[in-house]
Amino acid sequence: MGLAKVNGVVLSGVSGAMVRVEVDISDGLPSVGVVGLPDTSVTESRSRARCAIDGIGKVWPNRRITISLSPAEVRKHGAGLDLPIAIGVLAASDQLPNVDLQSTIFIGELGLDGQLRPTRGALAGALAARRAGIDRIVVPSASAVEMSRLPGVRVTIADHLAQVVAVLTGECPDAVTMPALPANEGPVRDRPDLRDVRGHAQGRLALEVAAAGGHHIAMIGAPGVGKTLLAERLPGLLPDLDDEAALEVAAVHGVAGMPRADADYRQPPMGAPHHSASAAALLGSVHGSRVAPGAVTMSHHGVLFLDEAPEFARPALEGLRQPLESGWISLSRSGWSGRLPARFQLVMAANPCPCGQRAGRGIECSCPPSVVRRYAARLSGPLMDRVDIRIALARPSDAELAALGDAEATEHVRARVQAARERSAKRFAGEPWQVNAAIPAGELRRTWRPDSQGAELLHSVERRSANLRGPDRILRMAWTVADLAGRDRPGLDDIAVALGLRGAGTSWTS
Repeated sequence: MGLAKVNGVVLSGVSGAMVRVEVDISDGLPSVGVVGLPDTSVTESRSRARCAIDGIGKVWPNRRITISLSPAEVRKHGAGLDLPIAIGVLAASDQLPNVDLQSTIFIGELGLDGQLRPTRGALAGALAARRAGIDRIVVPSASAVEMSRLPGVRVTIADHLAQVVAVLTGECPDAVTMPALPANEGPVRDRPDLRDVRGHAQGRLALEVAAAGGHHIAMIGAPGVGKTLLAERLPGLLPDLDDEAALEVAAVHGVAGMPRADADYRQPPMGAPHHSASAAALLGSVHGSRVAPGAVTMSHHGVLFLDEAPEFARPALEGLRQPLESGWISLSRSGWSGRLPARFQLVMAANPCPCGQRAGRGIECSCPPSVVRRYAARLSGPLMDRVDIRIALARPSDAELAALGDAEATEHVRARVQAARERSAKRFAGEPWQVNAAIPAGELRRTWRPDSQGAELLHSVERRSANLRGPDRILRMAWTVADLAGRDRPGLDDIAVALGLRGAGTSWTS
C-alpha cells in the first residue's frame, strides 16, 4: 500500500488541461476523500470506480484512501477522471505491479460494471497530453475514430476496465493497441456549387477575393436577390484545413458535443445562427465552470454567416468586434475566465430596409425615412468598419438569368483561390500571418506598398477619408486582387477594384 500518480485531463474552455491524480492509501478508518476542487461529477467518481473495480474481480482497499487532483486551484468537472482514479487505486494498492504510468494518460467514464464510456472533449484532452509530451493515450473505443487522426501518439482503445488492466500488465499488449492513422487526403466536397448562381458578376468576384485573402464580406440587397445563395458557396471556395487546423476544429466541435463527420474533417466549418440568437449563443456562455462555445467559436477556421444581420440583437453584433480583430473571444464569468478561439470569416447579408424593397430607386418601398435610418443603424459604423468587402446586389438582367450553364463552377474558382493563397503564403514565409487580411497595419505601410500609380490613388482616398483604417483595408484587398491576377505588386487597377469592393459610391463608403 502506498502512493500512485496517474495522468488525467479535464476541460478548460474548449482546451484540455492536464490533471495529476494522486492516490494515497494509508492506515485509518475506511474512507475515500477527494480533494482539489472537484465538482459533483468528479466526487461521484469514487463510487463508480469502486463498483467497477469490484466488477472485474479486483479488491477495493478497505482502508483510508485520499485522492488528490492537482493543480489544486483548477476546478475539475466531468466524468473523464473516472478511469485515472480507478487505475490510481489499483496501482496504489499493489494490484498493478511494475507498471509505468507516467508516460500514459487515461480518459474515460466508467460504468458500474466496468464498461468504458466516451466523454465530451476527449480529443481536446488528447491534444493537451501531446503538448505535455505524453505519447500514449488510453480511451474508450467510442473515441477511437477522432483519436485516429492524432499524430505523434499511440492510442490504446478499450471497452472495459479489465482490458485496460490487461494492456498495462502485458497480458494482451497488442489486442487493443492502435497506432494513430494519418489524414493526408481531404475528402470529396459536397457543398453548393457556384455554377448555380446566375449573373452577379460583382458578387462572384467578391466571394473569390474574400476566399483568397481571408476578408470579411457584407452584402445588401432586396429579398430573394441572391445574398444567401452566394454566402452558402463561400466555404466551398476555401482551401482544405491543414492537419493542425483540422484537429483544432474537431476538438472544438467535440467539446460542444457535436463531433464532425469524417467526410467534413478537412472542410472549413460554416455556422449560420438564426437571427433570434442571443449574445450568449453567438459569443459563448459559461454554466458553472463548464463553457459552452458559441457560434463564433464553432466557426473557428471557417465561415460565420449572419443572414438578416440587422435583425440580430445589438449586444450580439457588437460583441463581434473583438474577435474580428484578434481571432479570440474573451469570456469573464464567475465560474470561468479565459479565451476561446474565434478566427473566422464573417459574411453578413442585409435587406436595405424592413420591407426589403428599397432597392434601386426604391419606388416600391413603404418605409418612412426615419425607419430606414434606424434599420441601417443596427449595423454600427465600428462593426462595418471591420468588414473589408461591402457590396450592394441588384437583380440580374434577363440576359444573365437566361444564360444557363455559362457560370463558372466552384472547382475552377477554388483552383485560382488556392493558387493565390500559395502565392501569399510564399510571400509571407516566416511571418506569423499567411493571408492578406491579416497583415498588420504597420507592416502593410512599411513593407507591402503598391506601385507608384496605385499609391497615388490610395493616397487620394486617404486624404478624403476621416477613417484611416479604410485605406489599409483597401490595400490589403488590392494585394489579394493582385495575387489572383498573378501580379507581384498591386497597381492602379488592383486599387480600383478594391475600392469598388469596399463600397465606393454607396452608403457603405468609408
